[in-house]
Amino acid sequence: MKILILGGYGVFGGRLAELLSDLPQIEFLICGRDLTRARAFCARYRGKARVRPFVLDRADIAEALRAQKPDLVIDASGPFQKYGAHRYHVIASCIDSGVDYLDFADAADFVFGVSKFDRQAKSAGVFVLSGVSSFPVLTAAVLREMAKTMDIEVVEGGIAPSPYAGIGLNVMRAVVDYAGAQVKLRRHGEPSHGIGLGESMRFTVAVPGRLPLRNIHFSLVDVPDLQVIPLEHPTMTDIWMGAGPVPEILHRILNLLARLRSTLGLPSFEPFSRLFYAVLNRMRFGEHRGGMFVRAKGVADARSVERTWHLLAEGDDGPYIPSMAIEAIVRKLLTGERPPSGARPAVRALDLADYDTLFRGRKIYTGFREPDPQAPLYRKILGSAFATLPQRLQDLHGTSATRQWTGFAEIRRGRGLMAAFVAALIGFPKTASNVPVTVTFSPENGAERWVRDFGGKRFSSVQSVGADRDEHLLIERFGPAKFAVALVVEDDRLLLVPRRWTLFGIAMPDILLPSGVSFETERDGHFCFDVDISMPIIGRIVAYRGTLCSSNQPTG
Repeated sequence: MKILILGGYGVFGGRLAELLSDLPQIEFLICGRDLTRARAFCARYRGKARVRPFVLDRADIAEALRAQKPDLVIDASGPFQKYGAHRYHVIASCIDSGVDYLDFADAADFVFGVSKFDRQAKSAGVFVLSGVSSFPVLTAAVLREMAKTMDIEVVEGGIAPSPYAGIGLNVMRAVVDYAGAQVKLRRHGEPSHGIGLGESMRFTVAVPGRLPLRNIHFSLVDVPDLQVIPLEHPTMTDIWMGAGPVPEILHRILNLLARLRSTLGLPSFEPFSRLFYAVLNRMRFGEHRGGMFVRAKGVADARSVERTWHLLAEGDDGPYIPSMAIEAIVRKLLTGERPPSGARPAVRALDLADYDTLFRGRKIYTGFREPDPQAPLYRKILGSAFATLPQRLQDLHGTSATRQWTGFAEIRRGRGLMAAFVAALIGFPKTASNVPVTVTFSPENGAERWVRDFGGKRFSSVQSVGADRDEHLLIERFGPAKFAVALVVEDDRLLLVPRRWTLFGIAMPDILLPSGVSFETERDGHFCFDVDISMPIIGRIVAYRGTLCSSNQPTG
C-alpha cells in the first residue's frame, strides 16, 4: 500500500509513520514543501515500512496523484482553519483521482463541511473521512458507549497534553488564531457560540485506581466535536470542549489575550504564534503525563445521572494518541476492512473497543466513573477499582458503619528535634515493637474519624472525599495539617500517595510535600498496613507497620 502523507515529517504525520513502522507492505511518501526536512525524517526513520521523501505543495496535489498513484492520502499538515477559499482542494482532487482520503483536521467548520462531497465520493467509490483524531473520533466513541445506558443532554470534555509532548507550529497557529474569536457550539438546545480560550473550567483526570493528574485548567477550543457530535445525540442540549496545556501561567496569558481580543475587537494574534510555539516548547517541567476526559449529564431510568470517562497516558505514549485513529483504519484496510464510500466527519470511524486494542501494551489507561453518594468513603474515591482490592481491604473499607479492628504493630520514630516536634504535634506514638493496636472507625459529618490506639497512645485523624482541586483524592486531617492523598491500586497493594497539603489552612509548596511509601495490603488473611511518613530536610517523622483483624460486627 502506497500512502502519501501531506506534512509527513510534522508532528502528527511523523508519529503516524512511527506507529505503522512494523508493516513492510506499506510505502510512505513523506511529503511537504521542505525537501531537506523530508529527507532528514526518512534518514532517521527506523522500521519495516519503506519511506521516501517527496517535495509537494498542497496546491500541486492533483499532479502528484497522477504521477505517484497512491492508494491513500493522509493530510497531516494544516492549520485547516487557514486553508481559505480552496480549502477542500485536496479532497476534491482525491475524489477526481479515485484515491481514498483521511485527515487530522481539528477545525470545526472544515470537518463539518466535508459532507458536501458525499455524493461525489460515493460515485467515485472512495471514502473521505475528516477529523480522524482524538477530537472527535475518541470523544464520539466514548459518548456512544455512554448512550447505551442514558439519554445524553450535556457534554463537557477536554484534553491535557503532557508538557513534554511538544506541539506543532501549525497547531499553535490554529489555537492562537481563534483565541478570542467566536466558537460555534450548542447551548440550551440552540446553536450558540463561546469565546475561544475565553471560557474556562477546572477538572481532575482520575482513572479509577491510578494516580490522578493534578487538577487542570481547561479552556474552550474550536474542535469538530462542537458541531458534529450533537447530530449524533438528539437529546443533547449543550456541548463544551477544552484543552489544558501546561504550564498554566502561559495558558493564563492566552486566556487574558483572548478576553482582550473579544472585548476590544482586536485582530487575530496569529502573527505571534511562532513566539508562543517557541516558549511553550521550551517551558517543559512537571509530570510527564497527559490525559483526557468526557463528562456527560443526562437521564437514565427517569433519574438524572452523571458519568465521566477518564484517560491517563504516561510518558511518551500519550502524544501518539491523536495519530492512533488513522493507524487503526490503515491496519483495518490491510486486512480488507474498508470504511463505506462517501465523505463525512469521522465520528463513527472507530468504537471504544478499537481504542482498547490500540492502547493495549502501552501505558495508557481508561475508566468510567459515576457518582454514588451512598457509597463508603474509599469506594467513592476508587470507583470501579475498589472491586480489585484484596478481600480484607474491601472488608475494612466497604462500609460506612462504626467498626473496630485490632492487631499488633511495630513503630519507629524519626531522630532529631524537628522530627520529634512534628511527631508530638500530631500525636504519633514512640518507637516500640509488638504493640497492641486498636483502630476505631466512626462516621462524622459525612466523613470518617479514625482513632488509633497504639498500646494506650491515641491519635486520630478525619478522612473525607476531596472536592474542587482535591477532587478524587482522599483528604486526611491531623490537627492543623490537611493532606490530599491519591489512592492508587498496584497489584495487591493500595498505595497512599501524597499530592498536596496545607498547614493551618495555608497551602504548602510541593518541595515540602511529605514522602515515604505507605500502603495497605493483605497477607495470610490479615489486613496489613505499612506507613512511612518523611519530610524534606527533617527526614523520617514516623513509620509504623502491622496487621489488623475485625473485632466486632459493623454497627449503626
